[in-house]
Amino acid sequence: MVSRRAFLQYSAAGFASVAFAPAAFATGTYPQRPVRIIVPFPVGGGTDILARLIAGKLGDQLGQRFYVENIAGAGGSNGTGQAARAAPDGHTLLFAFSSFVVNPSLSKQLPYDAVKDFDPITLAATTTTVLIVHPSIPAKSVEELVAYVRANPAKHNFASGGMGTQAHLVGEQLRLALDLDLVHVPFGGAGPSVQSVVAGHTPIGFTSVAAALQLIKGGELRALAVTSKLRAKSLPDVPTMTEAGLPHILGDSWVGVLVPAQTPKGIAATLYREIDRIIRQPEINQRLETLGYEPVGSTPEEFAAEIKVELGKWAEVVEAARIKVK
Repeated sequence: MVSRRAFLQYSAAGFASVAFAPAAFATGTYPQRPVRIIVPFPVGGGTDILARLIAGKLGDQLGQRFYVENIAGAGGSNGTGQAARAAPDGHTLLFAFSSFVVNPSLSKQLPYDAVKDFDPITLAATTTTVLIVHPSIPAKSVEELVAYVRANPAKHNFASGGMGTQAHLVGEQLRLALDLDLVHVPFGGAGPSVQSVVAGHTPIGFTSVAAALQLIKGGELRALAVTSKLRAKSLPDVPTMTEAGLPHILGDSWVGVLVPAQTPKGIAATLYREIDRIIRQPEINQRLETLGYEPVGSTPEEFAAEIKVELGKWAEVVEAARIKVK
């Protein structure tokens, strides 16, 4: 991903200086009123948890309330569309999950344009995807799960947080690579999908480590593999897909902060500076890792470049998997 801390320090200094340009604060002191943070997924998922953590700190640092509004539906597109239509004055932020760069490949009728309608602030943190199963599933490795599914055809589904999320695409990659009889069941966010696996309704699932970490540690879920190149720091005993013999199944997820396009550059610079400051705090850094995140804090320019790269990358995966959204 884009975590390059040495470059970040240099870039941050240059970008933050924009905040002191005379035109930057023509609209007055920012923020002038409570700031809405749109999370386009239900309460309880990884994006929601991270947004609430950062919202509290932003409020402390900027002297206004930053509050989270969950607008779920359509794989994150409903809330993202509302954020795109908000006034570009810094009083509406979007905490986007990485489905932000997948959805444009799934539908040509999205209520937003990922590049034209938003100005990136920062890629706040990354988290990898994890293959989870309910403890009732008699499999303790990917190999054993594959054997179990093949021995019981037409009986198994896998859950994800929504159509086109990285969790969904990774699941499709596994299904296609091994010709497994698995049917995808999309939910309205990582939280509901994980709860379905916990309840045993959909006993196989793919989700972000951040959304399932505590349940894995508590024994309510069993983690079989992660999709990062290296083992996740928060799950050091869980092998990677590469270690499981599937090196082509890779897929990290991220949470990034964006604002509506044409937001004043001074406000954007303030938000970047303050969010980066939060992520760098040792106690927050440790908290993020406990939640299953790897702190990043990329510059706006880095995040914009990453968005363009990922739009192309996931378009190729969607086409290969022939995923269609009605």
